[in-house]
Amino acid sequence: MSRPLLKHTTTTGFATLLSRITGLLRDSFIAQAIGVGAVSDAFLVAFKIPNFLRRLFAEGAFSQSFVPVISEYKTQRGQADVRELVAGVSGTLGGVLFLVSLVGVIAAPLIIYLFAVQWGVTGGSQFDMAVQMLRWTFPYLFFISLVSLFSGVLNSYGSFFIPAFTQVIMNLVMIVAAVVFATHSQNPGLVLAIGVFVSGLLQLLFQLPAVARLGLLALPRWRPALEGVRRVAKLMVPGIVGSSMAQISLLLDTQIATALATGSVSWLYYADRLMEFPLGVFSIALATVILPGLSAHHASKSAAQFSGTLDWALRLVLLLASPAAVGMLCFAAPMTAMIFGYRQFSPDDVLMTSYALMAYSWGLLGFSFVKVLVPGYYARQNTRRPVRIAMTALGITMGINLLIVLPAAKLGFPNPHILVATATCIGAAINTLLLWRGLTREGVLVHSPGWTAFILRVLLANLLMGAMLWWLAGDAAHWVTMPFVERIVRGGGYILLGAIVYFAVLFASGMRYRHLRSAAI
Repeated sequence: MSRPLLKHTTTTGFATLLSRITGLLRDSFIAQAIGVGAVSDAFLVAFKIPNFLRRLFAEGAFSQSFVPVISEYKTQRGQADVRELVAGVSGTLGGVLFLVSLVGVIAAPLIIYLFAVQWGVTGGSQFDMAVQMLRWTFPYLFFISLVSLFSGVLNSYGSFFIPAFTQVIMNLVMIVAAVVFATHSQNPGLVLAIGVFVSGLLQLLFQLPAVARLGLLALPRWRPALEGVRRVAKLMVPGIVGSSMAQISLLLDTQIATALATGSVSWLYYADRLMEFPLGVFSIALATVILPGLSAHHASKSAAQFSGTLDWALRLVLLLASPAAVGMLCFAAPMTAMIFGYRQFSPDDVLMTSYALMAYSWGLLGFSFVKVLVPGYYARQNTRRPVRIAMTALGITMGINLLIVLPAAKLGFPNPHILVATATCIGAAINTLLLWRGLTREGVLVHSPGWTAFILRVLLANLLMGAMLWWLAGDAAHWVTMPFVERIVRGGGYILLGAIVYFAVLFASGMRYRHLRSAAI
């Protein structure tokens, strides 16, 4: 079982790698085009809002509810039933999201006020810019949610590359918008907002031919009473509740960031984008791949294979996400300077972003484990338990923000934006612990032998790699003054050297490929 999963994970990871590389290029060009300030903060808030709702409707609840149902239809019913399910879900979901998008465009001033009270109270150009941009970015929710639907269809039929590659289209559109149009515009933020709208439409059009080749592309229909649609909706409700808690937490994070020094929204965003790179390349790709397999194992009552798949995925996460987390902690300033530190992105912006990246770094493991553990519940169509766990973790995160971060900022804590990132990471750690405890107590996840030796080997490799990268990083100011080519060559070379050291230590300590293969049944 581990071979096909590893193959699909590698394929998806490669496509996602292309997506993340072009995504970093996108963010780098955006940073160079608009810098860090009022315009960048306004654009990023306007861009975050449809993305928050995308996680609510598309990623947070819908995709994890739809895949188990369509996997069951595929296994137990005919092609005509699957086609009818896709048509009913796309028509019903699309109709709801079209209305939501229309309301979002009309109510843009109110929405911006909710996400950035400080801007609404003080008024001025930043609030007006954000409202204008949101009216272009909000319909992105409609497009990307349908993209998520068709991605679930393709994943259920073993097609992982196209859904993972779809994000590349958005990145290319935004790069063109930033380089060709925004740099020559009097209103670069609005140009980027229009680019978001165009990219959403193109992503949707890109996936339609692949769905058509499966014979599953039909005219969307409003079918809320259809049995499969009702099941998806029923499974979505707990997910929406849980995701809404997540969005409230993110809303609070944004509120706090807009109340801090100008640029805080941007510093946190760019640090988050660097943290999201390894998360998307591997952890999200792995979670995407294992969900259909877990759903099939549950449908066929293969408990041993279900547990073996989860155990195997957790090992891979620890193996590949932990060195990325250590690298971001020990090599934060050089990484930030390499990707963003040019033109309008000042040396101070590099420093502030690197502080946020260091605060986010250790949370990468928590975020990655959550991505892998949640499918262990959703594949069994158990959506309530992870929602309760998410609400607990996010409640603690919100408490930290309200009781610690805001008072610390008022009392003059230096660089309080790093506390916002730290609170988010604490929430991810709590979420991971509770999800893992639930699966092990239910007997759904039974760890295979060899975990202690595995953890010790990974820990030793990370310690040696981290020490070397910390020494090589040196002074942050030195990286900012380097020419572009030298930054890329030296920084990329050091990162490659760190990877070589990490895997060499693992090999020297006795780890072999069979230790991963044997973890899955």
